[in-house]
Amino acid sequence: MDKYIGKRLDGRYEIHELLGVGGMAYVYKAYDNIEKRWVAIKILKEELAGNSDFLRRFRNESKAIAVLSHPNIVKVYDVSFGDRIQYIVMEYIDGITLKQYIEQQGEIKWREALYFTVQILRALQHAHEKGIIHRDIKPQNIMLLEDGTIKVTDFGIARFSQAETQTMTDKAIGSVHYIAPEQARGGYINDKADIYSVGVMLYEMLTGQLPFVADNAVSVAIMQMQAEPTPPSRINPSIPKGLEEITMHAMEKNPAQRFPSAADMLEDVERFRRNPEIVFHYGEQVDRAYAGTSADIYGNVQQSAAPQKYNDNYEYEEEYVRSQNSNRASKIILGIVAAVVFVAVIVGVIYLVKGKGANSGSGFLSFLPGFSTSSTTSDEIVLPKFVGMIYASDIEGNSEYADLTFEITYGNVPSKQPGEVLRQTPAAGMTVKKGKTVSLTVNGEAEQVVVEDVKGYKQQDAYDALKALNLSPKIQAVADDDTAVGYVVKTDPAAGSTVSTGT
Repeated sequence: MDKYIGKRLDGRYEIHELLGVGGMAYVYKAYDNIEKRWVAIKILKEELAGNSDFLRRFRNESKAIAVLSHPNIVKVYDVSFGDRIQYIVMEYIDGITLKQYIEQQGEIKWREALYFTVQILRALQHAHEKGIIHRDIKPQNIMLLEDGTIKVTDFGIARFSQAETQTMTDKAIGSVHYIAPEQARGGYINDKADIYSVGVMLYEMLTGQLPFVADNAVSVAIMQMQAEPTPPSRINPSIPKGLEEITMHAMEKNPAQRFPSAADMLEDVERFRRNPEIVFHYGEQVDRAYAGTSADIYGNVQQSAAPQKYNDNYEYEEEYVRSQNSNRASKIILGIVAAVVFVAVIVGVIYLVKGKGANSGSGFLSFLPGFSTSSTTSDEIVLPKFVGMIYASDIEGNSEYADLTFEITYGNVPSKQPGEVLRQTPAAGMTVKKGKTVSLTVNGEAEQVVVEDVKGYKQQDAYDALKALNLSPKIQAVADDDTAVGYVVKTDPAAGSTVSTGT
């Protein structure tokens, strides 16, 4: 018999049944006798209570969730860090994990996959705006309710981006099948690590397969860093091109090449939902894989295999990955150095034989196959930076951009000027053919709304009411003797004020 079942914690929470066991905690279903509601209680395992790392992670989870308030993030109601027991009281969710749903359904229809992804991205956008990076986004940590609502859970290894991520020296923890390459190597992590994990989840939902599967965690980690996934449409041909591009763009190896933020990814997902025929042209990474094949960790082409069974309940240290790669990395570096020296010698010989210097024609590099000193051909142009320009005055009708076609969508950022370009695709500096369609997101005129009087509302009710007005509520805890805990004291700007949507 479980020693907690039937017990009452702090005279309030009556524990009824064990819901699950994780790496560091037990999760129970309990009844809150004061609030008269069912709750989930996560209790730190006793054997880990003396482990400073696990204790830090457990307390960090409560700290992370406590500053979050979003309908797609599990709510935290109470925490207790006593000498004998450490627990977190959370919203009880009657549902299944997204992982269980994927296993039941196999591949998920793309419209349904997008419906889930939109909710996950909204949750992450809220967390990232609060400075919190989840670091362990995976379908096992996504709860699915009967009505299709998504709840993001388990912020046990979350980090506050400004406070801790800059100096991360601990384990490269997270579930290896969903972990970002920079996280796998124990490098610098920002909110784009979560975006990568969302891309992997979207890939799995659309195809019913994980992009990388191997016999052990280290091999999967190396594949995350080095191998290219098979394009989803090669596995499921019904996936639209634009959705495949979104998935692969989120899974770029280089964080700088992914979506700039969860909000940006959400914006393109919404654009695709409005027009499933849209093509984004983020880059050419989809074309790097061969039809019906995928690359192994050394870049060799291999036939796609049926999905393997795997165990994702492990963590690993960056040192393991480094030790596996160190010898190979040394050989690669030596090979590159040798190749550079060889090319330099060949170039020097050609230069001397031809007797042509820097002032003759196109220069000595033009003798080598594939080398040209001309940066673009006559039918190509390098895209300027449109972001920050005013579309109507700087771009529209400007003869300088006559060789480009523009596709305009509108965004709403109150802090930017009306008509200012917020985003462009393809990015500035890319070489494109003349006539290329460039997608610009232009800041529209902000709609004006009146701030609702939510004084005396419960916190979540007030949040929902302001969110319904297309405002962005931020919650601040204050002391007020005349207002009950959990209820709104006032708003700033004050109720009745006229503000722009998005404020």
